[in-house]
Amino acid sequence: MNLFKKIYCRIYQGVFKIALPFLPYRQPEILGSDEEVLGILDERKIERVLLVTDKGIYGLGLTSSLESLLSQNGIKVSVFDQTIPNPTTDNVEEARELYLKEECQGIIAFGGGSVMDCAKAVGARIARPNKSLGKMKGVMKVMKKIPLLIAVPTTAGTGSETTIAAVITDSRTRHKYAINDFNLIPSFALLNPELTLGLPKHITATTGMDALTHAIEAYIGRTTTHQTRMCSKQAVKDIFDNLLIAYNDGANFEARKKLLIASYCAGVAFTKSYVGYVHAIAHSIGGKYNTPHGLANAVILPHVLKAYRNKIHKKLWELGVFAGLFDENTSISDGAEQFIAKIENLNQQMNIPTSLEIKKEDIPRLARTADKEANPLYPVPVLFGQEELAKIYHTFMKE
Repeated sequence: MNLFKKIYCRIYQGVFKIALPFLPYRQPEILGSDEEVLGILDERKIERVLLVTDKGIYGLGLTSSLESLLSQNGIKVSVFDQTIPNPTTDNVEEARELYLKEECQGIIAFGGGSVMDCAKAVGARIARPNKSLGKMKGVMKVMKKIPLLIAVPTTAGTGSETTIAAVITDSRTRHKYAINDFNLIPSFALLNPELTLGLPKHITATTGMDALTHAIEAYIGRTTTHQTRMCSKQAVKDIFDNLLIAYNDGANFEARKKLLIASYCAGVAFTKSYVGYVHAIAHSIGGKYNTPHGLANAVILPHVLKAYRNKIHKKLWELGVFAGLFDENTSISDGAEQFIAKIENLNQQMNIPTSLEIKKEDIPRLARTADKEANPLYPVPVLFGQEELAKIYHTFMKE
């Protein structure tokens, strides 16, 4: 990256850091039961809701308890179960049409990150009916209150129940982009560990690594606060302590509960402190090849951390000591290396691959996409341009 671009990026990020205490960040109020959801809807006199989910979740009957409770109490539930992984602009428009047809007054997002993204984008389109999703790409382009949004995560990883972001893929160009606006933060989050019991092993693994990526990228960035640092540390510790347990024993309630809270904490951290190049690279790959986001993050994370070199060693050492991965007598450089090795070992124990299927000829365009997303927005510890990013793709490309 040339010097002038570096200066521009750091000035841009510096302005955001100064403005951080004055921005309208908020945390969703945590709910613990379906009855509390009913209470919120009753209190707001909402009689019709759109429940956004996907076929897998709906087919397992995970939404049936909430649906029955609401229906028995006079609230009409219209179900959109067509959300796809990496939701597209067309996908969002289908859900929006159902919302309008059924005269809904609020949205319940019931599922993982893709469902949350779809539901947030629906809310944005309801709030701004004359503005396309593409025109809301970037930061603060919604600028209008969306309908009531209640998030019900069924995986412990995305943290989308806490964030300002909705990640959408353009149906025609396959370009994947984020819409970032404070109005997209859900008003409430129902954290129910029972919904995550028995998740398939690969989903438990990749969503857990997604949360770990959120926590680490938020911590090593240059726009942190005391709150985000503490949230990141706690999330990292809880994930290292509980992810493998949940992976090997899908019915372990306590491990699932800890991971759900860790995901929420990591979401709180990266909502304020942002993510970094791991996410930018993962989004580019997800948009091009439809690679699951958590899987991409898990594979890419160690490679980006290594690319940052000693610029992040102190922070990785701090995370490792807090998480109990090694003691404080370990040297900073050794601790950083051990921390990255622990991530790689965790991936290995959960059968996450070490490489991804990407085409060599696609790398220049993927690197441009990642560069455009990350720079100047993400307050990364080390700035990389397209050439440096392209080299990182080669480190995890399947031979």
